[in-house]
Amino acid sequence: MEATEIVLPGVVEPEALQVRVRELPRLEVGQALVRVEASGVSFAEQQMRRGKYYDQPAFPFVPGYDLVGTVEAVGDEAAADAARISVGQRVAALTKIGGWADRVVLDLADLVPVPDGVSAAEAETVVVNGITAWRMLHRTARVRADQTIVVLGASGGVGSTLVQLARHAGIRVIGTASPRGHDRLRGLGVIPVDYHDDVPARVRELAPDGVAAVFDHVGGPGVVDSWRMLGRGGTLVSYGSASTRDQPGSGQLTVLKLVARLAVWNALPNGRRAYFFNLWAGKARHLDRYRAELRADLGRLFALLAARDITAQVARTFPLTGAAAALRYAEAGGFTGKVVIVPGHPEANA
Repeated sequence: MEATEIVLPGVVEPEALQVRVRELPRLEVGQALVRVEASGVSFAEQQMRRGKYYDQPAFPFVPGYDLVGTVEAVGDEAAADAARISVGQRVAALTKIGGWADRVVLDLADLVPVPDGVSAAEAETVVVNGITAWRMLHRTARVRADQTIVVLGASGGVGSTLVQLARHAGIRVIGTASPRGHDRLRGLGVIPVDYHDDVPARVRELAPDGVAAVFDHVGGPGVVDSWRMLGRGGTLVSYGSASTRDQPGSGQLTVLKLVARLAVWNALPNGRRAYFFNLWAGKARHLDRYRAELRADLGRLFALLAARDITAQVARTFPLTGAAAALRYAEAGGFTGKVVIVPGHPEANA
């Protein structure tokens, strides 16, 4: 069986991505062949093409942080039955790399069933983005109903899911975005703030005693403002460094500096907390528990989608051969939701 893949050959512009066709290996016990129906374009791929993602592999490699697809074959029926995965079933997976392809071979244990009534593109919007949002909100910050939070980049892939999860939990949300995204945020129940304005001052007007949590994907010097917006007992969750995306230098050093700053703040006796969220924390040491929690959390997100308690925020779709255009579009910003690559649909652009 052959697979068509998009290869990132090195530190290049999006237009230098390469299309490769290769023979897939024979399936082993505990593996499945998945026909990819949707994969996403996240901030991780934007950093990877610059060689700045914290633990990316050596070039060349196939990007693609997550995917949704249909199981075409399994290496062993008994193992598939044990994993409760069957041929013809739609599944999702976190991959970190490899998702920009039309077929992939994955471990059965890493597949999460997608319920009926949820399309591949819809499901794709809550795999890496939804898991990140769910865990930051409910496992890291542990925000309660009737509290107030600030979400930076509320129109983005993670942000647009995070604000919906928060509103569903009865949490008041202040979200930053460009003005053209404000109406859509209001429709999601969010109080929009123009990120070009003095955000801390505006937040103080809306929440004079500070907020319960700030979710910051920007990093850089602005993280100080995020810390200062917290009320007593509040939590800062940093989960990216978008402000330094186009700056030269080591991506690892950027993250390490940010983590060090958060550690210093945590040592202060002021009742506030700061965390750097790592989606992969614990996987290497506690693989079985990591997989069980992933299945449980993603199952909750799919259930919310199926019940229409949250809505999929698809910014635009692109065909697999349009991955360069998809990456360029994602890097330009100014949209709401997730950019999705749809293999098998040459005219996916919408």
